[in-house]
Amino acid sequence: MKSAYVLLFTLLTLLGCERAPQPQEKQLLHTMRGKPVDAKRGVKFPEDHGAHLPQGIEWWYITATLTAETGETFGAQWTLFRTQVPLPFESTWWDDQLYFAHFALQHEQKHVAFERYARAGQAQITAQPFAAFLDDWSLKSTAHSFLPLQMKAKQGDFAIDVSLANSPLTLHGDNGYSQKTQSGHASYYFSYPFLETAGTLTFAGKEYKVTGNAWYDREWSASLIDKNQMGWDWFSLVSGTDKSQKTGLMLFCIRDSQQNYDYCSGTHIDEKGQTQQIHKQDIQLEKLEHISIDNKRYPNKWRVTLPNIEPILIETLTKDSVNKLSIQYWEGRVKASGGFKGVGYAELFGY
Repeated sequence: MKSAYVLLFTLLTLLGCERAPQPQEKQLLHTMRGKPVDAKRGVKFPEDHGAHLPQGIEWWYITATLTAETGETFGAQWTLFRTQVPLPFESTWWDDQLYFAHFALQHEQKHVAFERYARAGQAQITAQPFAAFLDDWSLKSTAHSFLPLQMKAKQGDFAIDVSLANSPLTLHGDNGYSQKTQSGHASYYFSYPFLETAGTLTFAGKEYKVTGNAWYDREWSASLIDKNQMGWDWFSLVSGTDKSQKTGLMLFCIRDSQQNYDYCSGTHIDEKGQTQQIHKQDIQLEKLEHISIDNKRYPNKWRVTLPNIEPILIETLTKDSVNKLSIQYWEGRVKASGGFKGVGYAELFGY
């Protein structure tokens, strides 16, 4: 991204414009920001719950599938992003870090999404005791240990306040080092996939008591895709409702300039959080159906072929789950059948 455009976007955002100019999504992803992750480093706790300022892209990411006492079902997303945005001059009020948060809820075929931006101070992350927040949108440990967590966000007539507990830790890729492209772009990536979730959710002014499962992703990198790649499809799926019987499946596929799948990776997760890496040559992902939203074409049904199991069908639930924010992307609930039966979330970026 050109430095002048970044400067304009940053300054207007921090000064509180009603709507900041939309950043150029693909240039933002293609730009190398900071230092590439070191494959030999490994993960380190508790420090890896905190920020990794040498790397330019980072997120703290929750998605949840929830059911109310009434039997109604909901989806929720809470995300805090950090990215390096250096200015072309020195400043005492800017530390080269831009923070932004997304909060989204969905119910039946209704989907709402909100965003906030901040610089350091208004947004903060600490490793132990863990806390990540932007204004009053917060994700915090309730004790000295990382789990349990409390997640809160409120925007107008929409809110969530839930506890997240009792999930194993999962390391993706090679002990957390997750290669993203053939040319070697990589991140560190770990999850808590089976978080038992309970609390309240407010949708369009009506409050519900909800329970369900949340999947927490942590990832940091200097660059995720090549210049000839458009974006990705990501899936997090959980089978079973009993905490001792849950299993998980994560799939991540980068798309090329023709929107064909270029490089895929995945993880099988057992009930104890132990993983089996799925290599790119063993993943076949096919788009079966599409939907048009605001003149963009998104897939809404896929077939996944993996070794030693029958094909998996994945289908979206809330069809229009586009987060219509400064950077637009599809993020919503999906269901899986066939070789893996369960529910979860998908993220479709760059369509």
